[in-house]
Amino acid sequence: MTAPPPLNDITPPWRLVVFILASAVGVLALRVILPPVLGLAGRVTGAPAPTYAFIWTLAGGLLIGHAWTFRLVEPRGWSYVGLGRDALRPRAIAGGALLGAAAIAVPSAVLLAVGWLRVEPGPPGDPLGAAVGVLPLLVPAALWEELLLRGFAFAVVRERWGTWRALLSTSVIFGMLHLQNAGAGAQSTLLVTIAGVFLGAILVRTGSLYAAWAAHLAWNFVMAGVLHAAVSGIGLSAPRYRVVDAGPDWATGGPWGPEGGVFAGVAMVASILILIGRPARRPERMEPEA
Repeated sequence: MTAPPPLNDITPPWRLVVFILASAVGVLALRVILPPVLGLAGRVTGAPAPTYAFIWTLAGGLLIGHAWTFRLVEPRGWSYVGLGRDALRPRAIAGGALLGAAAIAVPSAVLLAVGWLRVEPGPPGDPLGAAVGVLPLLVPAALWEELLLRGFAFAVVRERWGTWRALLSTSVIFGMLHLQNAGAGAQSTLLVTIAGVFLGAILVRTGSLYAAWAAHLAWNFVMAGVLHAAVSGIGLSAPRYRVVDAGPDWATGGPWGPEGGVFAGVAMVASILILIGRPARRPERMEPEA
């Protein structure tokens, strides 16, 4: 009888199983630890404690899953998924944030200019305070989705089956995950899938998951913190003013928000074409194993 192979020799599909199990254990552990702590945070900020607990539990659990997986089966560590020190480059992160913000701000500005989006009064309040207050939700929300779909799973699929298969498969799953949101439909799912390709292209182009996370966060912040519009069908605090649908849903996204409209889709496709036209950054430690 031959001895079993060491853990770090497990083939990529098995590494994915290890990652899924490790992440599940991390999520379950944090479900016990986080709710009391985040309940206090919710009372301070006014956000429902269950919302905070759910999002932070997912983000923290996936971080634990990554760390445990690297310890058990992937010696290349955080650099393998674009979260190493080499990926923590201010220029790449700032570029990702700028691209993410522009990809939704520009089409929204066009829709406002033609009158298909309009600004209407909202309840009294402090817009700046509300914008800052929504960050404790937006930051982990963007993080857990990036870790789940463009972290270890993306790296394994990319290494084994190639970049385009990794981009397309994770982006389709990204779109399907949003089917549970209010107002989801065929067009919104397609647009979220394109958004997955857009964020994945930023990761591939920069070699930095920090940059993709920054783009994701900036995109959501423009909608929730600046426009006070719905984010994937979810409405957040909108003091003083809010941007509402005033045109055809195919263009504006309707109740889903501007990211579900064709104008946003055109902006993302243009950004993707620009990104794929430039050479991808792939650090040595991210190269496929021999």
